[in-house]
Amino acid sequence: MTVFARGMAWSVAAGFAVLVFGAALGQGIDPTREEPITPVEPDRGLDPAKVALGKVLFSDVRLSGGDVRSCASCHEFNRGGADGLAHSKGANGQLLPFNTPTIFNIAGNFRLNWRGNFRSLEDHNEAVLLQPQVMNARWADVLAKLNRDADIRSAFESAYGDGPSREAVLDALATFQRSLSTPNSRFDRYLRGDATAITTDEKRGYELFKAYGCVACHQGGNVGGNLFQKFGIFSDPFSGRSDDDVADQGRFAVTGREADRRVFRVPSLRNVAVTAPYFHDGSADTLDAAVAIMAQAQLGRTMPQEDHYLIIEFLGTLTGEYQGEPLSQIASTKGP
Repeated sequence: MTVFARGMAWSVAAGFAVLVFGAALGQGIDPTREEPITPVEPDRGLDPAKVALGKVLFSDVRLSGGDVRSCASCHEFNRGGADGLAHSKGANGQLLPFNTPTIFNIAGNFRLNWRGNFRSLEDHNEAVLLQPQVMNARWADVLAKLNRDADIRSAFESAYGDGPSREAVLDALATFQRSLSTPNSRFDRYLRGDATAITTDEKRGYELFKAYGCVACHQGGNVGGNLFQKFGIFSDPFSGRSDDDVADQGRFAVTGREADRRVFRVPSLRNVAVTAPYFHDGSADTLDAAVAIMAQAQLGRTMPQEDHYLIIEFLGTLTGEYQGEPLSQIASTKGP
């Protein structure tokens, strides 16, 4: 939740200061009416054998150096596809510099990671596997371990026609990750015309979310994830910190361009109610705190408490389902 809005002057202009909700609050949205947010659409063209193999690999510690971590170590399905920590521990036991983003709906992001330094899931997965601070793997070791497992070899041969290889491992992981959509949130049902899917307060929260300008950055199917934005347009959320913190530098650490300092990929707000803590550094423990910081830092506003409450109510409607079960109710005993 790096940003809620671009901070554009028009998004907080006087024209939006007074909202007239009218009779629409008691009705469902006309599904033919264009809205800034669109429902999640699952990818139905994925190879089931590759998805199943990728699911196994996602939880396989053999993909890390010393067999100590798996992708699921940081992306827990009972924690909204994240891990509930401000910073996860890497393979070497040290804290990682960034808060772990959710893995759900990841295929809908135009770039990956907080700094957006990867364009494809395959490239991102390889970097995570090989980075000493994260998974600390080497391909020769990973493939040797997988090739010694007869069941894994058989699964690769069924899905790819041959045993484990670098290309097949990366493809299987990415294919599984593309399957991790969370459709059928209450808000998606509302967008499709179900007037009873969300409450009157939640509808008012959505209207406020639009009126304040939050949708300038958080829109589309992923309610974000499709652009970069500076964190701290109207106020400085980094006050008192050193510019030497590479994580706080944002894309500047990648591009070296001053214009990219403290610029991050806008995160998706899908399932945001179950993915605390928030921001690139996990510094906001609650959604309540995150909304307050975003209002000040990105909009230059101190929201009335009622508006603040209603927007949080709306955000709770964005929690979807995984494999037909509400994400908020997935038992802690379940894995991916």
